[in-house]
Amino acid sequence: MSEHAKRIKRELVMKGTILDVYKDTMELPNGKTEEWDFVSHRKGAAAVVAVREDGKLLMVRQYRNALERMTLEIPAGARDSVTEDTKVCAARELEEETGYRSENLSFLLSLCDEFIDVYLARDLVKSTQHLDEGEAIDVEAHDVDELCEMIYAGKIQDSKTVSAILAYKNLLNKDSGKA
Repeated sequence: MSEHAKRIKRELVMKGTILDVYKDTMELPNGKTEEWDFVSHRKGAAAVVAVREDGKLLMVRQYRNALERMTLEIPAGARDSVTEDTKVCAARELEEETGYRSENLSFLLSLCDEFIDVYLARDLVKSTQHLDEGEAIDVEAHDVDELCEMIYAGKIQDSKTVSAILAYKNLLNKDSGKA
């Protein structure tokens, strides 16, 4: 069994609204110590692959400050608290960001980089968008093959969106016997 690094100290460097940044002092297998950065997404999040009756997926186009550009993503958002069920969060974010709701949400996958659970929403019902103050989101509908082409062309790079779309495409292939 190989040895691994061991954290010997963690110090909070910055407490943010959603993220906390820590400086970890790590002991390496060779006995030396090194400082590593650790970013914690405190609450976790949920995201939704929202499939309309015509098979098109609802996507949100919004400005991302970290990238300094507009992005095309699946609807997603942070949980209200650490104890909020991610399925409840997913349902809320679906309606807030797209103006659609669904009583048919099923778990699709979990992503550990920010602790995001992704759900598949079917049987969508038109509702009303409830954007947070300062949010500007356009809702678009695309078929899954078009979205895959955008992924492979580098036009969609958001990791939760890429993972969710490819997982959904895989699910479609399995359901149709192509996988």
